[in-house]
This record gives sequence, structure tokens and C-alpha cells, in this order.
Amino acid sequence: MPFTPYHFGPSGLIGLLFKRRLDLPVFLLANVAIDFEVLFQITHLTATPMTHWNFPHQVFHFHTLLIGGLVGVVLGLALFPFREIFEWIMDKLRLPYKPTLPKMMLSGLLGAWFHVLIDGAYHWDVQMFWPNKTARPLWNLLHRPEIITQEQIKYICLAFAAAAVCLYLFLLVKAIKKPSK
Repeated sequence: MPFTPYHFGPSGLIGLLFKRRLDLPVFLLANVAIDFEVLFQITHLTATPMTHWNFPHQVFHFHTLLIGGLVGVVLGLALFPFREIFEWIMDKLRLPYKPTLPKMMLSGLLGAWFHVLIDGAYHWDVQMFWPNKTARPLWNLLHRPEIITQEQIKYICLAFAAAAVCLYLFLLVKAIKKPSK
């Protein structure tokens, strides 16, 4: 996506739907972490940061299933010491939360892959199967003939965001009505 916030719709909905199997905070943060490579390249490696988006063609390694997945797993591992902070936040949000190291690492992996898949559908230059250079990018499969447009992908992400908000509100009402133990 052109900006990471679009990722919060689909990842928020998936994270809430599978909140018992996924570590929601890690899953969401992994969706953000993948774009740090792009942010670094925009701010440090281009002649005119933030004013011109035409980078020399290159592989964004975090936007591959291999390296992105590794980044996600490492993120889950790195965030494990902060699980008490996440427990406090999730308690305030009234969402059940039981972190484990394997769950956090798996959530990092899946969150990173989820980001790569969305960006693979949106951006023509995402080489998600790198180092395999013969695999067709997801973009080619979706945009020739045009099955879906970039604009439609944005609207789908926004629809997922609306669904995630509705689901969260439903879970919140359910948690409020539940008698305390």
C-alpha cells in the first residue's frame, strides 16, 4: 500500500477474528515493521526524500516472503520481553490476551507475510518470491487482465477496517456485559 495504515483494516480484522490463535499486537506491529525498510530508503538513500517516489528499481527485501518472514519472527522474539505491556494494553481494550513465545513468533511471521501479500497485489515491483526471479509477481496475476485495480484494493482495505471496528465494538459490548469474576 502507499502507506501502512491501509494494512490495519485487513490485519485488524484477521487479528480480531483469530485473536485466540494470534498475538494481536505482534501481528499488527509486524504489518508495520515491513515498511521500515521502505521508509529508510526514502529518507536515506534517495536524493530528494519524500518528494519523488521513483526509486531505482530494486528488491525491497523486507517485502519478500523469505526476509519479511524472518523479520516477523525476529520481531515476535524481540517483543516477547514486552508482553506485560501488551497485556496491560489489551486489558484496557477489553480483549483477552495470553502471550506465549511461539504464538508471538508465529504472529510476527504471519503478520509480515500478510503485509507482503497485500503489497504484492498493490505494487508492481514487489518480488515476494525473491530470490526466485522466475516466479510471476502477484501484481501480474491480478492486473493483467485487470481483475482488480489499486483503487479497489484501497476500498477493500477500508471495508476491512470498517468490519474490524464493528467486530471490535461487538467484542467490547460483549466484554462489558460479561459479569466480573
